[in-house]
Amino acid sequence: MSAQPVHHLQAQPSPPAPAAGAKLRSRIAAHEAAERWLPAFERDWGAALEESRQTFDLTALHEVLREWQGRLDTAPAVAALIASGFEDTDSVALEDIIGARK
Repeated sequence: MSAQPVHHLQAQPSPPAPAAGAKLRSRIAAHEAAERWLPAFERDWGAALEESRQTFDLTALHEVLREWQGRLDTAPAVAALIASGFEDTDSVALEDIIGARK
């Protein structure tokens, strides 16, 4: 058996800056949905922080940052879609497809 290079590995995204969490929290606080989103972000961030403390691995924190940055970055497009009168009553709940959140 000989060693073969693995060509299917994807490059990992670069880690966020040390203050990325605080900057992201500020962006969420300034958003029109801050009343709903800020408690959810703080819950996600707190759980990821606790996991990172226990495992000495920052992956969970990086994932929370990427997820919430994606939400903020796509929020204008989602708002425009809803404002256009898009009817989504025949849609399937995301939880039915990917399962409930932890």
